[in-house]
Amino acid sequence: MINRDTIDNILTTARIEEVIGEFVSLRRRGVNLLGLCPFHNEKTPSFTVSPVKGIYKCFGCGKAGNSVNFLMEHEHFSYPEALKYLARKYNIDIEEEEQTPEQLQELNEKESLFNLNLFAQQYFTHILFETEEGKAIGLSYLKERGIREDLIRKFQLGYNPKKRDAFSEHAIKNGYNKEYLLKTGLSVETENHLYDRFHERVVFPIHSASGRVLGFGGRILTSEKNRPKYVNSPESDIYNKSKTLYGIYFAKNAIISKDNCFLVEGYTDVISLHQAGIENVVASSGTSLTHEQIIMIRRYTANITILYDGDTAGIKASFRGIDMIVEQGMNVKIVLFPDGEDPDSFTRKNHPDEVVSFISHNSANFILFKTKLLLDETQNDPIKKAALIKEIVLTIALIPDGITRSLYVRECSSLMTISEQVLMNELNKKLRDRFQKNASLPETESILPPRDQIYSDPVPPLDPNSSEYQEREIIRMMLLYGQDIIRINKSPGDPEEIPVLIADFVVHEILSDGLGFENILYKKIFQDYIKGNENDALPGRDWFLSHPDPEISQTAVNLVFSPYELSQNWLKNNIQVETEESRLKMNIERVILSFKSKKIDKMIADVQQKLVKATSEEEQKSLLKAWQELKEQSIRINTQGLGRIVIH
Repeated sequence: MINRDTIDNILTTARIEEVIGEFVSLRRRGVNLLGLCPFHNEKTPSFTVSPVKGIYKCFGCGKAGNSVNFLMEHEHFSYPEALKYLARKYNIDIEEEEQTPEQLQELNEKESLFNLNLFAQQYFTHILFETEEGKAIGLSYLKERGIREDLIRKFQLGYNPKKRDAFSEHAIKNGYNKEYLLKTGLSVETENHLYDRFHERVVFPIHSASGRVLGFGGRILTSEKNRPKYVNSPESDIYNKSKTLYGIYFAKNAIISKDNCFLVEGYTDVISLHQAGIENVVASSGTSLTHEQIIMIRRYTANITILYDGDTAGIKASFRGIDMIVEQGMNVKIVLFPDGEDPDSFTRKNHPDEVVSFISHNSANFILFKTKLLLDETQNDPIKKAALIKEIVLTIALIPDGITRSLYVRECSSLMTISEQVLMNELNKKLRDRFQKNASLPETESILPPRDQIYSDPVPPLDPNSSEYQEREIIRMMLLYGQDIIRINKSPGDPEEIPVLIADFVVHEILSDGLGFENILYKKIFQDYIKGNENDALPGRDWFLSHPDPEISQTAVNLVFSPYELSQNWLKNNIQVETEESRLKMNIERVILSFKSKKIDKMIADVQQKLVKATSEEEQKSLLKAWQELKEQSIRINTQGLGRIVIH
């Protein structure tokens, strides 16, 4: 367990814009930051980060929280794992006991798989650097490929020994579950015996964007024909090949700073380019580019440059994947290396400056590149040229922006020596077909999220006597200003004022009248404030924003987050604006009085119902007296406290 002081230290130190900025490209918008939501596919940014409050909220899908919530949602961390990730990022020490085999068994399944993969990576790296077999075979191969040792360590490369069950035996001895060894694919079972999937191979760990090991790729170093050159981890609960990009953990910051992502095919392509000083590079790991991979890149940049070897057939086979990039409104460029060269081999043969220069001078816009490539194959054949026109128009039609589409029509018209009007007519036909297809989608396929995800704040209650709205305002103000101080009269009629925390003041005011909350979540939050008041340790806003109960943390974020903040320019220029903070005492007193007024109204309604059912004169008199007292309280609160006119 991580103690409360350490948690508070982590939450205080972590800067949400830095944490989320590692996964999403953020742009400043006033005092907040804006980016594309990583939790749903959107083309217009609605994901808002408030550095001042330390929280985020998407006004498209409703996801919200603080740094811890973000990591739990985005990286599927448990609550402790999210805290540990932040502690490592900000160099905060957390004392932990070493886990016993029994404790390992108690971990939830996903955490167990992650834990096992980390153990495997450390084992493979140890074998590579610390054993004779690893150094003689694995390390020597990597160095022969020209990979420097610092890059080998950076990418956590390793080696699995020739002995077919070396790792499996080691893992079982250290308390790891056979079931998880099979689920991660680190081991395979034959005749009731475990064998290593990656035996006698150099191993490439595949990391998530946060650096967790999702799976592995292994390359054989012998020329055996009956064994594949590469093997990869099978898909599991933590590894989905279509949602993973090799090298994203090491590239994300460079992609954001360069505002461009280089896409290659293999592991060694990525590592070689890093060695040349080009770090904004990821690999699709030999798979066709997927929609999920494109969305992942788009969170960091709208620009992507694909680096190909000289295989024209391979490029044409990838056109569909590139069309998906265009459809996302991204700018796609193509770099074609000389025949027989790929990014890895070209980088190893040339000086880093020459590699950078080659990529810079040979980057071609994808649509124009595609047009020229296919045009060379038409050989003035009208039928082939007509097919080419349809193919190019189909790609242009995918571009979301109308102005950009028009510019490409003009460029392609010139390249294909055909009038712009012909291309525009064909383009409009494609756009109409798509519009009609989308219009005919059944209602269940609407792109809009459910209403309760867009409007995540509680819907105002229908019961006119319900105090839920007032409860909401009380909790909101306690979350925002609970640690602020107001001055109140020491006692009724005494002019002397004493300082008091707003949270303490609210707790005392509500408990002194014996009142309670109706809304379950607001009641839970208020109970935490009561405990804090009793123990002289009031919880701060961050405690609720990172609460282990996701319902409480989500409610807290929804209450404190506002997309509207006072402009810093107004503050710098001393423009006086009356804000909620400037009249805290008056506001909190009015909220509490409104809450009490609602409670009294409900009590009056209850008494009136009992009066209707009363059978004895004595009971009626008692109820009438109670009703009269409640009426007087209501009039006093509303007229003297709230300045309202009450008519009964």
